[in-house]
Amino acid sequence: MRVPAWRKTGSTPDYRFSLANETTFLAWIRTSLALIVGALGIDQLFPDIAPAPLRVAMCVALAVIGAVLAIVAYRRWGQMEEAMRNDRELPFSGVMLVMTVGVAAAAFILAVLLVVAR
Repeated sequence: MRVPAWRKTGSTPDYRFSLANETTFLAWIRTSLALIVGALGIDQLFPDIAPAPLRVAMCVALAVIGAVLAIVAYRRWGQMEEAMRNDRELPFSGVMLVMTVGVAAAAFILAVLLVVAR
């Protein structure tokens, strides 16, 4: 396995910080999996909740957000490790805002669909 270039720079950070960074990465991965499973659940368990195109669009949007989040989680983990190794400020990410808006929109649409379906 190829070692990332940033692993060859700076000094090894305190293992507690690396483990905390890994725990955050795993939390992002769990969130990613939850979004993907939620998309699958809506599609398979509630086929009559909305017209097929709308239901599929919402499920695809949730699954794509989940997939992108998984990729971003790894990238962010690496950026944090690199910053800690080189005693730099931890980088800011706008992903959290985008993900929050996306999930909130999906939840709102789902809530409306649940009310209308009754």
